[in-house]
Amino acid sequence: MSATPEALQLSGLYALTPDDNLLPRLSALVDSALQGGVKWVQYRNKIAPAELRKAEATELLRVCHAHGAKLIINDDVWLAVEIGADGAHLGREDLPGGSLTTARNALGSKRILGISCYDDLARAEVAVDAGADYIAFGSMFPSVVKPQATRAPLDILSMAKRRFKVPVVAIGGITAKNAPQVLTAGADMLAVLTDLFDAMDIKKQAEKYLKLFKEARL
Repeated sequence: MSATPEALQLSGLYALTPDDNLLPRLSALVDSALQGGVKWVQYRNKIAPAELRKAEATELLRVCHAHGAKLIINDDVWLAVEIGADGAHLGREDLPGGSLTTARNALGSKRILGISCYDDLARAEVAVDAGADYIAFGSMFPSVVKPQATRAPLDILSMAKRRFKVPVVAIGGITAKNAPQVLTAGADMLAVLTDLFDAMDIKKQAEKYLKLFKEARL
């Protein structure tokens, strides 16, 4: 069971939110990215208490839907279900009861399930078999956000594209400068945090990424 047709639209820039406990500022940052054409946002906040995470996620869901964009919740299936988000993205430590099947069933057929696969095609196969709508690999490059993250080779993207029939997401240390080689390797989506939200002009930076996607498809 996978979420369609929304899952079929999984492509382009995937904006990952920064840890920011000031809700109005976070909302403004995401709004700027959405103005730049972002259609996929992942809410992640590793430092906020549960009540604030719910408030921030709820507000970002409103903002995203106002722009015709989708909001995916990082790490928390139950928060995604509670607020009516468009899906959840889970790492190896975030599966409810340690079960991909439980996560898929909890989200149902109308919400998207994304799974972190690091540098592991076997994990990707298990995820796809369990109904994941996309699989994410990385860190592709050294990451400021996760300096100790597992590194994945670029060719894992092309191997995943040949082997699986779900969108492939690249994450970790991606910038507008190295993005073209990641797209050439086969990524359908680029998950970006620092190079987007630390930009002087977030809207223009988002537009720059979207231009790279258009050029890659020519």
